[in-house]
Amino acid sequence: LLTVRLAHPRAEGTATAQAAPAARVAHGDYLVKTGGCDDCHTPWKMGDNGPEPDMALRLSGHPAALVVTDPPGLKAPWLGGANATMTSWSGPWGRSFTANLTSDAETGIGAWTEAQFIATMRTGRHHGTGRAILPPMPWEAFRHLADDDLGAIFAFLKSVPAIRNKVPEPVLAAGPAMPPPPSSPAITTVKVAPSHADPVVRGRYLVTAKG
Repeated sequence: LLTVRLAHPRAEGTATAQAAPAARVAHGDYLVKTGGCDDCHTPWKMGDNGPEPDMALRLSGHPAALVVTDPPGLKAPWLGGANATMTSWSGPWGRSFTANLTSDAETGIGAWTEAQFIATMRTGRHHGTGRAILPPMPWEAFRHLADDDLGAIFAFLKSVPAIRNKVPEPVLAAGPAMPPPPSSPAITTVKVAPSHADPVVRGRYLVTAKG
């Protein structure tokens, strides 16, 4: 085996290149789990011990067949409410639905590029230029994630089995249009997340970027 590796030095590089995506996907899975993405993008169901995410529909967003209306009697001091699947939210902005993040090309993010995903997280707009992302999506925190962490999240999402589920478009609140949200303060984006060498710097990064 040693002789073969010495005779074909490029073989080792090929194996490393093939292993890297798997590590990146695993890191993205870790970030998705610790970032609470399943809390809203995976429909919840009633389990033996109470409400729980339906992992058979993981990250598929609001079920297309589930029609919801605004919650009745929502008034001050309540600001908003969510339905039982935790995939539809109502508030002063109107009614929003969590997106399908699976790899389905037509109804999920299967046709997205990594650059589009990062632009979405940085700007709070679809593909970086489309309509605004509505509450409760905490993109204002996630925009502080480094490019390599956002890329890892995207790599994991592209590995999630495709579920065809066309999420409804948001329903904006009736009456006078809400003023656009103020521009988020400019940030200094980083390509690579801080290492574990300095736990304080690493901790500050996680607290800021994970909301």
